[in-house]
This record gives sequence, structure tokens and C-alpha cells, in this order.
Amino acid sequence: MGGSLSELPELVPCLDINDPQFDGVVVVTDVVEKLVDETLNKVVAAVQEYAEVDSTFNEDVVLINTDAVPSKRLIFAPTGPLNRDYDDVRRFYDAAEKGIKRALKAGCKKPLLVSIEEKSFPKAENVTTLGCLSALYVPLEIREDVPSRASKAEVVGIWCNPNSKERVQKGIVLAKAVEAGRIVTRDIGGSDPERMAAPNVVKYVEEVFKGTCIKVSVNSDQEQLNKDYPLYGAVNRAASQVSRHRGRVIFLEYTGEEKNTEKTLFLVGKGVTYDTGGADIKAGGVMAGMHRDKCGAAAVAGFFKILSEMKPKGLKVVGAMAMVRNSVGSNCYVADEIITSRAGVRVRVGNTDAEGRMAMADVLCHLKEQALSAVNPQLFTIATLTGHVIRAYGENYSAILDNGPARIMNNAQNIQEMGDQWADPFEISTLRRDDYDFHRGKSEYEDVLQCNNTPSSGTARGHQTPAAFLIEASGLEKHGKDSDKPLPYSHLDIAGSSGPFPGVPTGAPIVALAAQFVFPRC
Repeated sequence: MGGSLSELPELVPCLDINDPQFDGVVVVTDVVEKLVDETLNKVVAAVQEYAEVDSTFNEDVVLINTDAVPSKRLIFAPTGPLNRDYDDVRRFYDAAEKGIKRALKAGCKKPLLVSIEEKSFPKAENVTTLGCLSALYVPLEIREDVPSRASKAEVVGIWCNPNSKERVQKGIVLAKAVEAGRIVTRDIGGSDPERMAAPNVVKYVEEVFKGTCIKVSVNSDQEQLNKDYPLYGAVNRAASQVSRHRGRVIFLEYTGEEKNTEKTLFLVGKGVTYDTGGADIKAGGVMAGMHRDKCGAAAVAGFFKILSEMKPKGLKVVGAMAMVRNSVGSNCYVADEIITSRAGVRVRVGNTDAEGRMAMADVLCHLKEQALSAVNPQLFTIATLTGHVIRAYGENYSAILDNGPARIMNNAQNIQEMGDQWADPFEISTLRRDDYDFHRGKSEYEDVLQCNNTPSSGTARGHQTPAAFLIEASGLEKHGKDSDKPLPYSHLDIAGSSGPFPGVPTGAPIVALAAQFVFPRC
């Protein structure tokens, strides 16, 4: 089936390093001498013996042919130093990913992963497992079109001793849930613009959540979409002329023990299935890769997959995936149009290539309306929104910006801390008055200017101002810390962290969000 997660290998705890079912052993650590368990003595000795003939053994992954393990394949994947100012838990993730890839190249189908607790990084074992699973992901199109390549491994063993077995078993349950979510995120975010055109995303999501605790509803009526979400409708205008490209807004809902709801999350994801730039077309060869502009909506779906697996208590989550294609043609929207948003804000279009904020603003307004009567609400937008965030922070970090009520909660700091623990890192940006001023209407015709005509990467505060626009256009500006009904809202720009192209999406930022809101409730 289209939403199959069948390529996720079986994860099993393993007490015996000499278990013959495994055809390779991958060791992840910084210093092999830390493997003090007596059952690992032969493995330690084998690595030490190899070190005598290769002084660079701790700089890159090595495959050691040894009788220390039944398969004769011992892969040592060093993390490198862990004690410098800039070392973080990603050392374990990266090492595990590289180690498993080397094991696959050696022909392994049933690797055994060995790692141990690391006091400096409490989640290192979990992160190591997630790094391993990342290397085993198979793209959806490959699973569907080339069945012989549908999986890379049959089973993965996670080594433990009797004292750590219970902890490892719990870690396996968590890892399977998180990886299931990341698979959904990667499937939607990484698949090509036809395989994951909006109607196909609907089919995939409905299949993934069929028979689960997640409620799925879809707004597919083009006239109703225009009425409910005028800004979204403008982006959808050209694509709506082609049946297979017509937009959809997909709603997901999870409720864990409705009578005891303690927290309500509202997530809006940018789901631009392909971004041509519209009338302000992406010229000069910069259009390739724009099928990835749906990774925000993909993250929303992935987060709900984690919810469906872990079923956290006391938490209600409402998600919206704003799926739309920013096509170009005689019916596309253009700069200078003035469109009144769902919140009654007159928006002048400045650049049609700033379609993501248009797609999300009215949907955010819709969820804002629900949040006003919800228990302990918190709103988020998640989007591959700007090139500026990559210019500012690089390709490996999500940016998070809080409005006033969210800042009072230290929301950004809390999520950043979880991201640091779980190898899903964030940088914190701050909304300033300049960002709001930037989007104020420049004439009496409009209330808000959608965008300027300079690429975000060349615009001062180019990833901060879009969050201000979303607040202004959605009516959230009326629910700041000075309001009698304040609503915490945070914008996540994942343009860098969503993953490389060419390459596989990372699944960011769902691990950090799950660590903040889901894991503590399970």
C-alpha cells in the first residue's frame, strides 16, 4: 500500500554479542575502552589490535575481519571526541548512521548495534538507534516501484546486558514510534511533485491513519477553499485548473483522554507540493528541489504518526496540512493583488514566490478560532519558508520564533533544549518591532504587505519578518500578551533542517516536538 511502513526492520534486544543470527556488529562509541561489560571483552580486544596497525582507526568507520564475532564482521564507528565545547549528541547519530551504511555495503542484512550509556549525553543510546534507522530508510517511490529494494535490513539487534535490558526495550518502543513518524514525514516531504500532489497526499494520509486513533478530514471543494481560506485560494488558483494538482487542506485530530485534556496543540504545516514561484517565477535554474516545499505539512503528518503509536495522555492535537501547488499560468495570482484574509485583513501581494505564508495564514486563523476555546492552547506553523534561515544558521538547524505569550512560557528555549538532547537542534530567533513594521501596509489600500521583491536571503531579517506577517494576516496580533485572550504562537522555519537535495529528508522537527510534548505523557 502507498503508506506502508514495511521497510522498518524488526528491532530486537540482544543479550549475547555472539548471537549467530546477526551478520555484523556495529560498535558506536568514542573510546572502545568504555565497553567495560565482560561479554564485550573480545570486541574491545579486536578493536585495540586493529588500532595497532592503523593510527587513524578512530577517525572514520572501519570494518575489521575478526573471530571476535560469529559473522567476522566488526564495524567500529567512532563518534570522535565528545568533550569539546562544540561536541553534541549528534556525534552518536552520525556515527551510527555511517556505521550502518558501512555494514550494508559489507552485505549485512541483520546488524547488531552496540552502544552504551554516556553520562554527558543522557539520550545517546536512543539517538544512536535513531541514527541507525535513518540509514535504513527507503524512499516511497523505491518501495512501490522496485519491490526488490523495498528494505535494506531484515532485523536490527540492540545490544544490552541484563541490567540494561528493560531500558533498551523501552528505547526500542520509542525508536519504532519516532521512526514511523519520520518515515511518514520523509515519504510526503521527499516524494516527487506528482507522486505527492495534493490529492495523492490525501490518499496516503488516509491510508496511514486508517483504523488508528487519528481522525482525518479533508476540505477538497475548490469554491469552499476559496471562501474559507482566501489567501490560500489565491495560491491555488492556477493549480485548481488541473484536476490532479487541485489543492487540499487536510485536518488531523488526536485526543488522549478527552475528559482529562491538559494541553492542546494546533499545528499548521506548509504543504507546497511544487513551487514554481508563480508569476514571479524561479528563473536561472533555481526551481529544482522545490518539491521539498511540502516538508512542513509532512512534519505535521509525521508528528501525528508518533501520536498514533505512543498515545500520550492528557494531550489534544489538531493539525492542518495546507497542500497546494504554486503553479504559473494565465490564472495564477500576481503581485499587486489585494486579497482580504479570513481574519478581515487586507493583504497586498508583493511577490508570488512568498506563497507559503499565503497558504498558511488563513488556516492558522481557522485554528486560532478553535484555540480560543481550547484547554491550554498553543499554536505552531511549520514550514520550509525562507532561504534566509539557511543563510543565517546553516543547513542543519530549525529556527523557532515565539510571539509574546509563547516567550513568557520560554517555549523556544524548552524546545531547543529537547532538540539538543535528541539530535534535532534549533536556533532561537526573536520577533522585533521591525518585523511587524516591515509588513505594515504602505498605502491606504492595504493593511499588510505580503512581501518585498528581494529574495529573503538578501533581505535584512528575512526569516523573522514572515512570522510577523503570519501573526498580522491571521489576526493573531489581537492575541498577544496585552490581550485578555493571549494565545501562545511559535513559527518554525525548517528550510535548512528539513534535509539536503539531492538527498533524503531528515524528518525535522518532529523529534524535538515529540520530546517536548509527547514523551513526558507516555
